Amino acid sequence: MKQEFDAAYWQNRYQLGQTGWDAGTVTPPLKAYFDQMPNHHQRILIPGCGNAYEAEYLHLIGFKNVYLADIAEAPLENFAARVPDFPKEHLLHQDFFELEGPFDLIVEQTFFCALAPSLRARYAEQCAKLLAPKGKLVGLLFDTIFEQPGPPFGGNRHEYRIYFEPYFNFLHFDTAYNSLQPRQGKELFILLQKKEV
Repeated sequence: MKQEFDAAYWQNRYQLGQTGWDAGTVTPPLKAYFDQMPNHHQRILIPGCGNAYEAEYLHLIGFKNVYLADIAEAPLENFAARVPDFPKEHLLHQDFFELEGPFDLIVEQTFFCALAPSLRARYAEQCAKLLAPKGKLVGLLFDTIFEQPGPPFGGNRHEYRIYFEPYFNFLHFDTAYNSLQPRQGKELFILLQKKEV
C-alpha cells in the first residue's frame, strides 16, 4: 500500500519526535546568506517549515515579514511556544500547493526532500507562482541518495535542474561549502531567480 505523506502523517511524526532531519539550529549556509541580506522588509516564505530555526533567526535579526507554512499543526505550535513574540498571523497552517503570494523570497530547508518525488516538478512551478517578479528561491537540497526509503527522499543536481529550469535563472547551484558536518559534500546550495515572463 502506498504511504500518504499527508497532514496526519507529519503530525504523527512530530508528536512521536521522529524528526531526524531536524538540525536543531539555523544551518550555516542559510545563516550566511541571511546575514548579507540588506532588505529587512521583504516578504519571506518558509514552506514545510518544521521547527523553523531559519525563521527564528530571521526574526532575531530584525526581519518583520517572515511567514511560516506547514501542513501539520505541531511544528507551528512548537514554534509559537519557542518564539512567543513572532506574529501569530504569520503562522500558516496550510498546504503549500494552496498558498498564495506574492513573496520576495522562498527559503527551502528540508521541505523539498520531504515531498513525494512525484511532486517535485509541481513544487518548482508553485515556487515560481508564489514569487513576485525577480523573486528568489534560496536553500539547500540533498545531493545524495539515501539507503532507507524516504522521506527524506534524495536526488541529484541533474534531476533538480530539469524541474527548476523552466521557471528560474540559476544564480548559484553548487555543493555547499559550509554544510553541517554530517551533511558535508551531500548538499547543494541553491539561489534561483524567477524568470521574467
